Amino acid sequence: MKQGLQLRTSQHLALTPQLQQSIRLLQLSTLELHQELENLLTENPLLERTDDPLDQAVRLLADGAVSHDKQYGEDSPTLSGTESGPVSQDTAAEPDFPPADSISASDQDWSFDDAPAATRSQDDEESRPQLEAAHISLHDHLREQMRLNLREPRDRALTELIIDALDDNGYLTESLDDIYSGLPIELCVEPEELDFALTMVQSFEPAGIGARTLSECLALQIRRLPRIPFVTRRLALAIVETQLTLFAQRDFNKLKRIFNCDDEDLREAQAIIRLCEPRPGTAFTSHDSDYVVPDVIVKKCGNNWQVLLNQDVMPRLRISSMYANIMRQNRGETGLSTQLQEARWLIKNMRQRFDTILRVAQAIVERQRNFFTHGAVAMRPLVLREIADTLGLHESTISRVTTQKYMLTPHGMFELKYFFGSHVATETGGEASSTAIRALIKQLIGAEDQKSPLSDSKIADMLGEQGMVIARRTVAKYREALKIPPVSLRKSL
Repeated sequence: MKQGLQLRTSQHLALTPQLQQSIRLLQLSTLELHQELENLLTENPLLERTDDPLDQAVRLLADGAVSHDKQYGEDSPTLSGTESGPVSQDTAAEPDFPPADSISASDQDWSFDDAPAATRSQDDEESRPQLEAAHISLHDHLREQMRLNLREPRDRALTELIIDALDDNGYLTESLDDIYSGLPIELCVEPEELDFALTMVQSFEPAGIGARTLSECLALQIRRLPRIPFVTRRLALAIVETQLTLFAQRDFNKLKRIFNCDDEDLREAQAIIRLCEPRPGTAFTSHDSDYVVPDVIVKKCGNNWQVLLNQDVMPRLRISSMYANIMRQNRGETGLSTQLQEARWLIKNMRQRFDTILRVAQAIVERQRNFFTHGAVAMRPLVLREIADTLGLHESTISRVTTQKYMLTPHGMFELKYFFGSHVATETGGEASSTAIRALIKQLIGAEDQKSPLSDSKIADMLGEQGMVIARRTVAKYREALKIPPVSLRKSL
């Protein structure tokens, strides 16, 4: 095999580190962006934030005097992506406080909110920070009741065994036989003792705790509801204990035949059953609230809609003035040139990220003006390619921009992807947005007669009368996407 040299021309795409960082920052959500930024600030000493919430903080010394030492006192302008000149420094103005030695306990006392206590009236609310109460779990709540109601250690131990077997909803998912078989023989526990322990747990608050089935849970609660007529309570108990499936299916005609009752009696029993909580233990479950912060805000200015970036989610970065002075004095011989270049890249890519989000949001608002004026029923069909062609960007870029980015509008908070959707043909040859059709379906169902709700076929016919060609299965798919139950479950007495 003979070796030789060949000259060949070819093209290939090379992703530079700067471009890779730009793509990664573009696809991050606001929360992920700030987490990524914190990591970069830790790794790169030349980067610092100018929007630190502790910049203007007032600090008190141990003796109550005000500290004038500023930990974050220096401000310098943000360095652009290509700027390499000297970084200027402006000393921030200090808060107007009297000297520390001029404040004494005899003159005035300082409270926790940095306001003189003497100037506050008795009607002012307490401004000390409120501490959140400790979360009490369901099991702790039941154990506290157990300690108040039981004295015998053996009864307490068996009752606590039942409490530990409850799930987060308050149900006993393990049978008493299984619990009994798992106990050591030398304890000589009788099945009647476990029955007593379960009865004690079911007598605790909240009502319905310790039930083994949904029927038992509802029955426990109905028996403890106050001021219920005997006839109504008896009918409600009979329904949940024997015919709960028919009740869930809303087969009211069959229920009236089985229990020989009229509409009024069944309606009163239904109201009693609806007062019950099918998952009584969820009240003690700790749920962390998830908050969505908008990236852009849409406001109406006259007859036009204005798109603004949310300044609260835009991090303000700059090159550290201290390190910039060191590099200037040593003429770049400090070995920090790489970190300086990375800091400039990050500032430029961060600016480019928000620039792109703003351009995409403006293009969306321009094409969905009817939505902002009239609501979801006026949404027009829109695809990613339309925005990409308008802005001269790739579809993948638009997809990254619209994922986990949110817009605050007069109609609520929406993800940018919400404004994109498929289309449905109309009889006139036009197109209707699937989002608008879902909004119409929601309106039709919201205005229906609950005694005779609309079926999917009827909704399809009503949309056809408005010129929208849509099949029954498509209506069912959109209805399920809106989490609206079928016609049989929407019927009421």
